[in-house]
Amino acid sequence: MAGDRDQPEVDLFLLAAHGLPATVGYARAAEAAGLGGVWLAEHHFISYGQCPSATTLAGYLLGATSRIAVGTAAAVLSNRHPVALAEETILLDTVSGGRFRLGVARGGPWVDLTVFGTGLDRYQQGFAEALDLLRRWLSGAATVDADGEFFTFQDVPVVPRPARPIPIWAAATSPATVALAASRALPLLLGVHDDDAAKAAMLARYADIAAEHGHDPAAVPHASVHLIGLADDRAAALRQLRRTLPPWLATTREYVRIDGTPPVHRDLAAYVEHLLRSHPLGSAQECAAHLAASAAVTGVHRQLLMVEGVGPAAVDEQIAAVGAELLPALAGTHQTGGQLPGSGSAVVQGGLQRLR
Repeated sequence: MAGDRDQPEVDLFLLAAHGLPATVGYARAAEAAGLGGVWLAEHHFISYGQCPSATTLAGYLLGATSRIAVGTAAAVLSNRHPVALAEETILLDTVSGGRFRLGVARGGPWVDLTVFGTGLDRYQQGFAEALDLLRRWLSGAATVDADGEFFTFQDVPVVPRPARPIPIWAAATSPATVALAASRALPLLLGVHDDDAAKAAMLARYADIAAEHGHDPAAVPHASVHLIGLADDRAAALRQLRRTLPPWLATTREYVRIDGTPPVHRDLAAYVEHLLRSHPLGSAQECAAHLAASAAVTGVHRQLLMVEGVGPAAVDEQIAAVGAELLPALAGTHQTGGQLPGSGSAVVQGGLQRLR
């Protein structure tokens, strides 16, 4: 798929929802299934996602695989020193032969900021400064200094120095983060929460701001997360996900705000139905058509599939079906200009027994 910007490129998006050993298995399965990469979320003090260091887990997975890219989606920059994260990034990029991808996020106003000592001001006002320091360290510069509100140090050598500038993806859910990324031509990591219309509107604003700063928005390789539910048909996928999504998504209520006040909770049932309306569900052909249409609407061709929503018993089958059925269906959809190829093979018809 690489090299054709009109055809979606498919990676996995993993939150370690079912534990770290399972996540390692999912990444190995993704490589065996022919996917291009895996991207890892990072959370603290919450069972919704059980990976507290996306870079550490990425390093392990880069050693456990030989071909796929491994990225962070995203490392929470508000909890980290940008130079430390930059040094880890260069290390992983170097020892993996360029297979590491760095995505960063502002994060939320959670108790993490107190635990790690960075504080609310750093989260609210220091993200741009931290991001720019991270960018300078990864730019290939021989030395870097800092003289800002949050980071101040004398000129120091960058060791090891990256062989080339290393790109950064920015997770964005707010207009302020979109504007910040656009002004610097950083590609976005678009989350699972928004539908294609909302993502297209966000990217239209991104394009306007990027152009105002002299960047070509069409050249920016954004990525978008999609919940996936491969099954015999859409009805089977809906039945499965209506069972497995609510208890998992309910764990997002474990977030603790830095000020101790309870976070605002979504209407869980309504949110589940929103996700089911917004994302690819059903046969490989149905999911391929949805992903191709999403790429056409948003212009985003790197699509990160969130497979853990089907529950731990079915994830391995999902990954196998993505490789055996969805990737060929996407290729067929592209070759026929959006017309679907024929019915699925035995992998979808007989292999996804748990999603019936």
